[in-house]
Amino acid sequence: MAFRQGRRNHAGVRTSDRRRVASAGQSQGRARTVRHPRHVAIIMDGNGRWARARGLPRSMGHRRGVEAVRAAVRAAGEIGIEYLTLFAFSSENWRRPKDEVEELLGLLRHFIRRDLADLHKEGVRVRVIGARDDLSADIRSLLEEAENLTKDNGRQTLVIAFNYGARDEVARAVRRIAEKFAAGEVTLDALTADYLGEHMDTAGIPDPDLIIRTSGELRLSNFLLWQAAYSEFVFLPCLWPDFDRKAFEDAIAEYASRDRRFGGLSREIAS
Repeated sequence: MAFRQGRRNHAGVRTSDRRRVASAGQSQGRARTVRHPRHVAIIMDGNGRWARARGLPRSMGHRRGVEAVRAAVRAAGEIGIEYLTLFAFSSENWRRPKDEVEELLGLLRHFIRRDLADLHKEGVRVRVIGARDDLSADIRSLLEEAENLTKDNGRQTLVIAFNYGARDEVARAVRRIAEKFAAGEVTLDALTADYLGEHMDTAGIPDPDLIIRTSGELRLSNFLLWQAAYSEFVFLPCLWPDFDRKAFEDAIAEYASRDRRFGGLSREIAS
């Protein structure tokens, strides 16, 4: 998606737009003076390229990527983003070399064990979306622990998309509905888009207002395809380990400059 013309900063967003959120992190109250997205989802891309550009192993890129995750969660809370979804591990990532997969799984274990207590203390609720049946017992246990410990928190929701693929999510939702239909628990008249949404992994979570992808790639990569129907997209050239508070604010400023119509007329035409 092309940005509007104008002087832009390193993240590809107009600097005039960035000024609208420059002070957003000073307090959550002040953050709401500009039009912020309620739910931001991020495709964290570019760890491997970041490492390769520096002559480092891919594992170092993933480790630096975890630091960017911590910074993004912290920034989202300070800015006042209610829901933050991070695409942590795709259902297609199992095709990567075994040692890289083990590295990614190890980083997930480390992140939860190190950061879960702090997230809980900060009032962050953790939700996990994605298929779990094929995950190892210890990974499933960690994910369940994170969800159970934080289930009553309400300051912010961190959604971790792990072993997640949007097509698989839809297929699993349809399967659950088909089982109910076969058991006589639901009729054809009940099969609406809203009913399907209630059986998705993201049930109870609002659709993302803004989807950010780093690394300059212009695709969704099987991420939140159902939920992204009316999302705004911002594609940043920076690689994920370089994603920082400034890049986050730049993306939000670009979002704030847009006119979301949801199939209706623009504000200018309507007025």
